[in-house]
Amino acid sequence: MPSTTLPEPAADVPESAADAVFHGIVQGLAQQRFVPGQRLVEMDLAAQFGVSRASVREALQRLAAEGLVDLFRNKGAAIRTLSARETLEVLDVAERMTGLLARSAARAVAAGAPRAPIEDALARLHEADRSQDQDIFASARRALYRALLATSGSRELRRLLPSIHMPIVYAQHRPATLQQVRMRDYQAMCEAILKGDEVAADQAGMQHVRNVREAIEAALGKQERSAAQPPDGKRQPTPRQARR
Repeated sequence: MPSTTLPEPAADVPESAADAVFHGIVQGLAQQRFVPGQRLVEMDLAAQFGVSRASVREALQRLAAEGLVDLFRNKGAAIRTLSARETLEVLDVAERMTGLLARSAARAVAAGAPRAPIEDALARLHEADRSQDQDIFASARRALYRALLATSGSRELRRLLPSIHMPIVYAQHRPATLQQVRMRDYQAMCEAILKGDEVAADQAGMQHVRNVREAIEAALGKQERSAAQPPDGKRQPTPRQARR
């Protein structure tokens, strides 16, 4: 495995002040600096990002168009919160798209596309995993997806993937096992891609999202059971027991 002196992967460079706010909020979701349901105040964001309020408003409109932010008439904006059903619907779409991304990247590798960008991104992800720093891991994960997109060369995937609300899913649902699931799955997916095996890559990409879904569903079930438990820890009597 490469040493810990890998060059930092190129990130998406904002082209305008509104871009800086847009990408800053999306990255902030991954780093837990912004959370679902959080109110977004124009004046505070303008100060935080060093831009005008007009640029903030433009960024919020774009975030709303992407479904990441809810705009309220005369009440400002807030990071969108997904219901359990909406979360599972997002994962349904992400499953197909991740499989397609992995398949497309594998096809490109088989046709002669360089392997180094994916190998370097995967190595950086392993370093981030060892660091146990969520911010570093989130940055490395985004770099891996950028490498896969660049390798695939697909304009449609580049256009469609950002519209999937996975940043909110990951910000809203953080099961303790999720990073281990992702690390294991990314390794399997990248191995198939680097072999140029389209079928195996497609299956690994979809299986990754299925595993994420399983972890989130388990956490949701635990939350539901906890909410149903009365504060004193005693189970509520059934209707039949109550009549006795």
